[in-house]
Amino acid sequence: MLPKTIALVDDDVDFTDAFASFLREQGVEVSVFGDSNDLLASESPFGWEFYVVDLMLPGVVGDELIRILRRRTDAGVLVVSGKVGASTFATVVDAGADMYLEKPVSMEQILLVIRALHRRAVMRGQRDQSWVVDLRAAQLQAPDGAKVDLSDADLAVLRCFLEAEGGVVTRDALIQRLGRDNTSTLDNTLHATIYRLRRRIEKASTSLVPLQSEPRVGYVFRAPLKSL
Repeated sequence: MLPKTIALVDDDVDFTDAFASFLREQGVEVSVFGDSNDLLASESPFGWEFYVVDLMLPGVVGDELIRILRRRTDAGVLVVSGKVGASTFATVVDAGADMYLEKPVSMEQILLVIRALHRRAVMRGQRDQSWVVDLRAAQLQAPDGAKVDLSDADLAVLRCFLEAEGGVVTRDALIQRLGRDNTSTLDNTLHATIYRLRRRIEKASTSLVPLQSEPRVGYVFRAPLKSL
């Protein structure tokens, strides 16, 4: 079982060219980033199913990049790097990586690890409990039991995700549910509403925030969601 999409974050052009071609031969969609800031500035930095990350990167260094990714995604993260040291393995694991491989390493070995890590990530996702919207109490309950107080705007947005049953909700639909016309100013208001909701969830719960943007379309709640 291989992920459908992989973000390859490494400034070693020889390695990325060869490994990206190898992955594409396996049917994987690969996006290459030679600078970690390019990944974070992309349209959907947390939307890939798997990440292969170097540690010595332009922009945000590798272990800090992993910490950022872990705030928004439970996708597999594999470090493939030539950086060595007694504390390197502990550093990347503490940051949230699933495994560390030291260069040089064969592409076949990397592929085996990606397959194993992705399979485990899928199994973890299947065991995850639902998020629950308590409409009367105006609260969102996370799988770890944490409860997040919701504003009227939050409830309106979450009702859209409940109705979508895991599908993407367009920006226009969300803005209309909030009782506003679709203008650039109000689109920014929607973005701010989503941002504040994400931040409250992050502060209250250890569960990964499943509320993600879908580039040029809208937003999606990538986890089971039900109401009381």
